[in-house]
Amino acid sequence: MQAPTAPLFTRALLTNDDGIDAPGMAALIEAVTPLAAEVWVVAPEHDQSGVSRAISLHGPLRVLERGPRRFAVTGTPSDCVVIGLSHILKDNPPDIVFSGINRGANIGEEVGYSGTVSAAIMARLCGVPAYAVSQAWRDRRNVRWKTAISGLEAIVRRFGTAPASVLNVNFPDVDPEEVTGVSVTRQAPPGSMVMGVESREDTRGFPYHWLSIRRHPGQGADDTDIGALRRREISVTPIGFDMTDHALLASLRG
Repeated sequence: MQAPTAPLFTRALLTNDDGIDAPGMAALIEAVTPLAAEVWVVAPEHDQSGVSRAISLHGPLRVLERGPRRFAVTGTPSDCVVIGLSHILKDNPPDIVFSGINRGANIGEEVGYSGTVSAAIMARLCGVPAYAVSQAWRDRRNVRWKTAISGLEAIVRRFGTAPASVLNVNFPDVDPEEVTGVSVTRQAPPGSMVMGVESREDTRGFPYHWLSIRRHPGQGADDTDIGALRRREISVTPIGFDMTDHALLASLRG
């Protein structure tokens, strides 16, 4: 019998944007447990999908203890990282932050407003390396969590951590044995997105509104995150901060 592999980390901080009770958080705990001697969870009390890098500056945050090393925060994913690093684990900082496992891929333009990716970026801003982890799906009722659970440890042991780095990892919507490989990718360029507003009226006659999004991510070149998932590969994309449009920059300078 093969001996268990030693943990890579003394302490790992876990968060997400789907909320502390989301199935993806249970999956992330299972995936990270072999990697860290201590696993701490500081995650939003409720679903915070799509909030990007928002932080709460105009209201208080409450921290609710849910069990040993488990805390829910009445705020955004980025709030949770700050609370985790600067309050709960202030005297015993983690070696690594994991954000996810998100229900749905974070690829292409979706990276920009993903709370999952933004939590990892906040960790990097605070000087701690981080992974953002997402599981693609076609059927919301049949998310293949086992694919991400079974594959994350190998990804982390292969790529490790660079100082203050962020790796955005997306698992394809196939069973673990159907994954065809791993690709280091770039973020796919934006596809098309149509934003809409659906207006309704409540039972007292007052109007209210729902925002709607229709996404068309496009095909994505072979070396992009979209291309990798199309080939049933795991996509690993390094995330940085430079949002400069370099082509337009060159044009304006000219």
